[in-house]
Amino acid sequence: MKPEETATAPDPMDARLGTRLAELRAEHGWSLGELAERSGVSRSTLSRAERAEISPTASLLNRLCGVYGRTMSQLLSEVEAEPALLIRAAEQPVWEDRASGFVRRSVSPPHTGLRGELVEGRLRAGADLAYDRPPVPGLEQHIWVLEGALDVTAQDTEHHLDAGDCLRLRVWGPTRFRCPGSRDVRYVLAVVLP
Repeated sequence: MKPEETATAPDPMDARLGTRLAELRAEHGWSLGELAERSGVSRSTLSRAERAEISPTASLLNRLCGVYGRTMSQLLSEVEAEPALLIRAAEQPVWEDRASGFVRRSVSPPHTGLRGELVEGRLRAGADLAYDRPPVPGLEQHIWVLEGALDVTAQDTEHHLDAGDCLRLRVWGPTRFRCPGSRDVRYVLAVVLP
């Protein structure tokens, strides 16, 4: 291999920026082709920028910022800081929906520079949660039951999970989480952006 062919690791800022650009495209549900049409930037350049194979120019970022409706300062501020490597239990945000009996702990909170997060979910016995659509179409989920039992319905198929069972799926439409037993259920939800 010639010296000029040696692969080098991307600049960390370019890597975070590429990840954020891919996230923005996914949030809008656009293919590379659709984004290319909207921005006037070639598919290959967009793909290389998202994979941090190139360092995007100010002109390229300006075009993309126009498409996404944000300033360059806003875009860059979303990728400046590195996420915390260690998040202590006391620092993990907890949200409770008292009406439904759902408690959600963000074990590893989302960060614009990363695609995955871990959530601890708790449903009290008899609780039933329904979502009409995913926040991001094609969202990857891994649901691992730690205690109790959980019924998950996705794409018109119901899955019954007992302690130790794990269900993985991509979410395209409505989902339902139900605690069918007489005991509360505790589970881990790993969420990965497409």
